[in-house]
Amino acid sequence: MKLSTKGRYGLRALIDLAQYSSETPVSITSISARQDLSERYLEQLMAMLKKAGLVKSVRGAGGGYVLAKDMAAISVGDVLRALEGSLEPVECAGLEPEGGCKASDQCVTKYVWQRINDSISRTVDEIRLDQLVEESRKKQCAGLDRTGCKN
Repeated sequence: MKLSTKGRYGLRALIDLAQYSSETPVSITSISARQDLSERYLEQLMAMLKKAGLVKSVRGAGGGYVLAKDMAAISVGDVLRALEGSLEPVECAGLEPEGGCKASDQCVTKYVWQRINDSISRTVDEIRLDQLVEESRKKQCAGLDRTGCKN
């Protein structure tokens, strides 16, 4: 499985949003500057995240984006599926409820594909946005003089 820039950049943008939107909405421009990402591309990604119910837009002066849910309720899987679609690296007709594969009854490789698919889903669904924000803060504090960092 290989993620596109939509998934990679979108996750970075959402972590940034989670870090900086606790008090006020965050503009595309500020995310773009901090993450060194194109504003136009971020606008497309935010539209997809908004459609998925992960972010909300705030219009007007001082507007921007905020999380639509608590960051502990948003998984990496939620973000990646909103931006990438299915995360299954192997599509196998034998795994479909309606069948669709003539060799399904005798095929044992479908169990391998199912385990791979399940493992990826489980992993991305277990990692929450709040965990990534905490990791990001730790990394930022490790590179600073520790002013303003919690110990």
